[in-house]
Amino acid sequence: MLTKRIIACLDVDRGRVVKGVQFKELRDAGDPAELAKSHSDSGADEIVMLDVSAAHERRNTLLDTVRRAARQLFIPFTVGGGIRTLEDAAAVFAAGADKVSINSAALADPGLITCIANRFGSQAVVVAIDAKRCGALWETFTHGGRQSSGHDAVAWAQEAEGRGAGEVLLTSMDRDGTGAGFDCELTKAVADAVRIPVIASGGAGGAAHFAEVFREGHADAALAASIFHYGFSRISDLKQELGERGVPVRWPC
Repeated sequence: MLTKRIIACLDVDRGRVVKGVQFKELRDAGDPAELAKSHSDSGADEIVMLDVSAAHERRNTLLDTVRRAARQLFIPFTVGGGIRTLEDAAAVFAAGADKVSINSAALADPGLITCIANRFGSQAVVVAIDAKRCGALWETFTHGGRQSSGHDAVAWAQEAEGRGAGEVLLTSMDRDGTGAGFDCELTKAVADAVRIPVIASGGAGGAAHFAEVFREGHADAALAASIFHYGFSRISDLKQELGERGVPVRWPC
């Protein structure tokens, strides 16, 4: 059985890591470079850094922040937010990222997925989907969760895969920052509809939630922020407990 990845997320706003609840009420969590190193040392398999205000403010990713964080890391590093063109992606890769995450720009121009994948490889393209339940389905949102795209999350994940995406970063807006557990129903719906890895995000509150989304949600990886930033759990402790629960994780940590 393939091991499950534990990913630490850094939501960055104006050069500082922030965290809120359901994409609102952001509070400061620290310096991106310092937290990237801390989470890596703690046992994270990967780091994802998302510039959460870049798309809304119509500006590019803060490349200096990317460079400072990349210097601290020897594990895969994904960067998203404000990447609207192939040139933007190239600049982020040059600053030290291993993968780019695109959301708003991909929905506005799905061809961007193919363009980046053709240049840098599908393994370097993560399509981020911020989804919120709307009746029996889930609707995707853009610009840091501020605007509805009108797209169904499952159908969009399938299209993104077809256009060359190598992974899907799936965030439940309903669960984000709540600590109430991942949305396993949403995660399973997307994971079962595509063949590429799906990263579950939104709602982590403890080891039981990670085990649940791996088993019931069919997630390939799980991402969290608050649970790590504020000292609720060292990633190595989380991996230890997951191992005891029979979940295959990457060692050593």
